[in-house]
Amino acid sequence: MGNKDNSNNGQKNSGITWKSILGGDILAHDFFRRQVNLLCLIVVLTIVYIDNRYSSQREMIEIDKLKKELTDIKYDALTISSELTEKSRQSRIETYISEKGTPLETSAKPPYLIKEDY
Repeated sequence: MGNKDNSNNGQKNSGITWKSILGGDILAHDFFRRQVNLLCLIVVLTIVYIDNRYSSQREMIEIDKLKKELTDIKYDALTISSELTEKSRQSRIETYISEKGTPLETSAKPPYLIKEDY
């Protein structure tokens, strides 16, 4: 009879039961005491992983914001370039000059090409 009691006590101390898990006694179990360093490493790596994920999400949001801003700036530059092209056309310049009443006119003769001989 004494052997049965000792074997039951040995199994209770070394066994993992729901009662020991819920009661917190599992943390004092021999396996967990031997693996404390590993468990701490796992916790630290999990925290680093979660932090890395959040920072990468923040960077992705910032990249998307900058892409939208770049697209807006490109469209603004295209609009300004188009307006400049429109205002610098010869017909617009002639109209502007004639409205101001200046004596300037468009030449009917083509320009002369002067060649220099060395």
